[in-house]
Amino acid sequence: MVKSIIADVNAFNDPELRNRAVEAARGAAPFDILITGGTLVDVVTGELRPADVGIVGPLIASVHTSGSRLDAAQVIDACGAYLSPGLIDTHMHVESSMVTPATYASAVVARGVTTVVWDPHEFGNVHGIDGVSWAVEAVRALPLRCVMLAPSCVPSAPGLEMAGADFDAAAIEEMLFWPKICGLAEVMNMRGVIEREPRISAIVQAALSCEKLVCGHARGLAGADLDAFMVAGITSDHELVSADDLMAKLRAGLTIELRGSHDHLLPELVAAINRLDHLPQTITLCTDDVFPDDLVDGGGLDDVVRRLVRYGLRPEWALRAATLHGATRLGRNDLGLIAPGRRADIAVFEDLQDFRARCVLASGVPVARDGAVTCAMAAADPAPLRNSVKLSLLQEQDFRVASEGQRVRLATIARPRFTQWGEMEAAVEGGYVVPPEGTVLIAVTHRHGRADSRTRVGFLEGWGTWRGAFASTVAHDSHNLTVFGADPRDMAVAANAVIAAGGGMAVVVDGVVTALLPLPLSGLVSDAPLAAVAQGFREVRRAMDEVVTWQPPYLIFKACFGATLACNAGPHQTDRGIADVSTGTLLETPILSIIE
Repeated sequence: MVKSIIADVNAFNDPELRNRAVEAARGAAPFDILITGGTLVDVVTGELRPADVGIVGPLIASVHTSGSRLDAAQVIDACGAYLSPGLIDTHMHVESSMVTPATYASAVVARGVTTVVWDPHEFGNVHGIDGVSWAVEAVRALPLRCVMLAPSCVPSAPGLEMAGADFDAAAIEEMLFWPKICGLAEVMNMRGVIEREPRISAIVQAALSCEKLVCGHARGLAGADLDAFMVAGITSDHELVSADDLMAKLRAGLTIELRGSHDHLLPELVAAINRLDHLPQTITLCTDDVFPDDLVDGGGLDDVVRRLVRYGLRPEWALRAATLHGATRLGRNDLGLIAPGRRADIAVFEDLQDFRARCVLASGVPVARDGAVTCAMAAADPAPLRNSVKLSLLQEQDFRVASEGQRVRLATIARPRFTQWGEMEAAVEGGYVVPPEGTVLIAVTHRHGRADSRTRVGFLEGWGTWRGAFASTVAHDSHNLTVFGADPRDMAVAANAVIAAGGGMAVVVDGVVTALLPLPLSGLVSDAPLAAVAQGFREVRRAMDEVVTWQPPYLIFKACFGATLACNAGPHQTDRGIADVSTGTLLETPILSIIE
């Protein structure tokens, strides 16, 4: 069954298929599949109207009056349900769900998602071009259509961090010529683009010369900076921070990939859209990152649609953004609409509130029913992703900052997510800095074998009071071993638990590992079943609730994974030191001066 879906890529415009579909459309031949009794969600007009849909191979051959045709080899009863185009996720990372592509596809296809735009830059940051190649091959035999992009920023902040690879313009150009690569993934080096830094300018130019998509990451950009970013060739953004930001970027002409991973923003974004009294055609929807427990409990893009409707967006608008607008963005005239001549990617939803999928078709093949896939998933060999943590065990002193003197002045990283520089004084005892009250240690160790692996330690302010430690090889975007904590002994225990597991996450309290999630593939994902990975991640979450008291919306568990994202403005800890891409600053040590 899956083979027939893959074969259809080249068969969609086969003349014999078209001849057969035309015959069926005019009533001279039967349909292969007929969906009857449903209410069509017309994402062009916004109407909800009774209609039957006739399908021949991967083609929609007819959308016609209910009950007017009965001739078909197979009939699917959609009585009481709603027919929607398959959902299109315009920006996401499979790796964020910590499972393999086949496992991810099983989860989202069953919920009505038939196309995703995948930026595999997590695999790229760990394994280089081989990681991207593995991702491309891993999706070839899946019923989930994966529009693949070339990672633009490996690493995200060159010179300020070391990933497992380094993609220059030549590497990007090579990938852009692969048949499955459809564009350049989110360009995160914002300052480099705006200031015409040669490396990132050449990377963007490679995509422009190929006339392929150039996707963006424009967090915090406004005014002249936003104009410059767009003039350089960037055409989309998912990094919204407010309703005002949304409106400014809509007015600027960016395609908006409205993401579900920042739920606290969605109510005000929905309110801003509703005030327009129409849905701008440049609004699409995306998930960006979905953790494994959220994938099990909520789903993929269907969950974003569901929440937007709950927050007040009209269901037909939410579906239009998730289907037709996504297809338009991708230049895919075969997708995003239930109409004659389009591809038969169809989700049959029970209602327009919960959006539970009764049945899902991908290219005219029924692939899921009642929340479960009905076709086999071809899993790629995970062997090339193993043994990615190239580290020996660490010691307690690796998580201390050595210093001479008795007192020092420190540079600190203040606030989670929207970071800023801070300064504090600290005592020195026994040759090591005593962490000042109100700080939390953050330590990053290069784990890819491309640079020295001396642990770089910094001090965080505004991260609450920690009662243990957390270690993770999921640390955007270079994914070096990152450890947080108040006690260097706990930090060493957590780090070594992750190293021994071949990657993953560990929580430690009083020297005891209270939760461990092994992620032995790239230090990012597991080949275990989704339910097992989700349960392991839930246990890590619960354990972390005992370590720190979270303060939403910024001091949350997810903040731990972005604390090293050096492409964003402000100071961030990396494996090279404290980096600030806005100023080009890199401090190998947080010690600014010895006071006495």
